[in-house]
Amino acid sequence: MLRLFGQSLWRFTQLCVQGLWPAGQRSTGRSVRRFLVMLLFLPLFGLLQLTHWVGFLLDEILFRGYRDVVIRDPVFVTGVPRSGTTLVHRTLACDTQFTTFTTWECLFAPSITQRRIVQGAARLDRAVGSPLRRLLGWAERKLFAVLEDVHGTGLSDAEEDYFVFMPVLCCFILVVPFPAAPWLWQMGQFDERMSPKQRQQLMQFYRGCIQRHLYANGAEKRFLSKNASFPPLLGSLASEFPDARFICCLRDPLEVVASQLSSLREGMEFFGNDPYDVVFRDRMINLLEYYYRNLARAPVPDLQREWVTMRQFQTELEASVEAIYTSLDIELNDQFRGQLEQMGSSARQYTSGHRYNLGEFGLDAKTLRERFEHSTAGLDYERANSETFS
Repeated sequence: MLRLFGQSLWRFTQLCVQGLWPAGQRSTGRSVRRFLVMLLFLPLFGLLQLTHWVGFLLDEILFRGYRDVVIRDPVFVTGVPRSGTTLVHRTLACDTQFTTFTTWECLFAPSITQRRIVQGAARLDRAVGSPLRRLLGWAERKLFAVLEDVHGTGLSDAEEDYFVFMPVLCCFILVVPFPAAPWLWQMGQFDERMSPKQRQQLMQFYRGCIQRHLYANGAEKRFLSKNASFPPLLGSLASEFPDARFICCLRDPLEVVASQLSSLREGMEFFGNDPYDVVFRDRMINLLEYYYRNLARAPVPDLQREWVTMRQFQTELEASVEAIYTSLDIELNDQFRGQLEQMGSSARQYTSGHRYNLGEFGLDAKTLRERFEHSTAGLDYERANSETFS
């Protein structure tokens, strides 16, 4: 842990330099606006990460028992980005046998100490009429409204726990403000490009975060994770958690590429970066190719992995959940079974407001289809099951 803290300090220094004085990167332009945004963002971001590390330190003093928590049969929802992982995750999160990270836990309280402080503050707030809760509710609606079409979420919603890698500055979403950070791109090919020592350190850090979560939310619960950034880590996750189950979501790469690049556009522009830069675009496409390849070849036993497509799950939610539970030997209780019909109806009626096309990013379908031909060989995007690969 101490080594990771030292690395995070060095990496934060590098991010400060890249943020305030970008050099030699076409996707990162120099502008007064970017300088001012970074001048505000970097201190706040750094302070938040420092509070996480203080929380981790206090955990070792106050809640050291978290180290004894056993992670039993965790379930990881993963797959290529924009492939329906959020729908699968939030559906399964309604099953009371699972516990999963919420947005506020990922972003603001990965440590047990921070959660206890937040929970204590919430009790005090309720005692005086909940003024802070109303203020946070207003801020939440304003903040997350801009994400509604791309990735609707809220502070109490089940969320991707790759945000717990923020304190070690290895959360891949950081390529949006810092596209020149080399270690972030290494995270995008984790099983291949990270050294064995780095993989071990980060897997142990992630294990500790899960143990903290279970300690705070119920050690008897089964941990549920969702990460569209985890296909590059699939082999490492299977090694670190040999009893884990994996639900792998699929979608046509033409739709994935266009949707993913479009989803990053506003964030890139906010930080003064060029979302249409060819170098950045091609690096993202290269990573997505690797995502497909690693999903297919990572050493995960067939009985511990199930495949599902975005369209299949949305249109046949009830049947898809039952198939997943049966295939992965997960008990489907009557209470959750009764909720599935209503969730299935809502899923079938849902229409995304996110609009995108390949031409916007200088791409065409024929060239892209040829580019992904090898990495997606054997995949069926219309129907998926345990026999997806021939």
